[in-house]
Amino acid sequence: MRYVEYGNTGKKVSTVGFGGMRFDLTKSNEENAELIKYASSKGINYFDTAPGYCEDKSEDIFGLALQDMPNDFYISTKGMPTKFDTAEKAMDAVKRSLERLKVDKIDFYHIWCLRKMEHYDLAMKKGGQYEGLLRLKEEGLIDNIVCSSHQPGHEISQILSDGKVDGVLLGMNILNFPYRQKGVEAAAKYGYGVAAMNPLSGGMIPQYENEFEYLKQDGLSATESALSFLLGNSFVDVTLVGFTSKEHIDIACKLADEAKAVDLSDLQRIEKKNGENMNAVCTGCGYCWDCPVNIPVPAYMQFYNEKQMFNKPDDDMIKNIKGNREWGVLAARKADSEACIACEKCEEACTQHLPIISRLKETSHWENQIDEV
Repeated sequence: MRYVEYGNTGKKVSTVGFGGMRFDLTKSNEENAELIKYASSKGINYFDTAPGYCEDKSEDIFGLALQDMPNDFYISTKGMPTKFDTAEKAMDAVKRSLERLKVDKIDFYHIWCLRKMEHYDLAMKKGGQYEGLLRLKEEGLIDNIVCSSHQPGHEISQILSDGKVDGVLLGMNILNFPYRQKGVEAAAKYGYGVAAMNPLSGGMIPQYENEFEYLKQDGLSATESALSFLLGNSFVDVTLVGFTSKEHIDIACKLADEAKAVDLSDLQRIEKKNGENMNAVCTGCGYCWDCPVNIPVPAYMQFYNEKQMFNKPDDDMIKNIKGNREWGVLAARKADSEACIACEKCEEACTQHLPIISRLKETSHWENQIDEV
């Protein structure tokens, strides 16, 4: 297993992390706890969970495992500022997690699920979540305060420039990395750690192996190549993988040992390759952010990729856009797609020459039908 320092924290973390969101719930908590211990025996030392994961069983499963781990470990969990909006609520939430995890301290505690800047502002308000977390850090119950973000790269950069957290957890993979690249570059600039979640694009890459054949390299499958891309990425410290079997752990650990270094020039090459192989797909370059009516055009185009790549029916797109508006790339929007005035600024800026205006019109049609599903 390869280890790197998480930002400037001094903590050496395994480049493969165990994401506690994918346990097989047909198995007992004890059986799933054994999988965690097996991962530890293979050299994985970063373990991530959260209240509510796996029908709210995940923290309890980790609590069983962490009592008898083969090796030293770091544990990460989370709390939402929208739910724990006062210092007292935040402190109570951390203490509940400590009890469930059966540990004396939490190594990385995430201000969880930042979907727009208002969520970060809520966490940082006087008497808010961050204030409570700082108190617990002073008491030795938290080592590092970090954040978990679903925002575009420039907003993540804005948060990190504030200097309040030690690192960030974000959704990043071989398909969408340009959308968040400014964020990870800011982390490198300021010396903060980066953990990547959703490395296989929500299971999309293994589900569509044939469509993503162009990702293959060095004799690896498209799925293995996607994992290797993050495991060797110089901007990413730890890649979270949701494991359900020992075999999956073995594969990820082997890929970590063999992953080739990925630097900025490689990212540019891969972005170009994505564009060439899916020339009607948004690569997330972000040149169209400057919309005069504040539509988050790159976010809408990232969402539209699902239609373009896999020809999903309208019913699926309507259901998916509903979730995206609440939890996904569209949560931070300042204007909906129907606000488009067809000024063509986005199409002029688009490196892929995509028909953005017509796609926004189609997306608006889906948004207007959300209440019907």
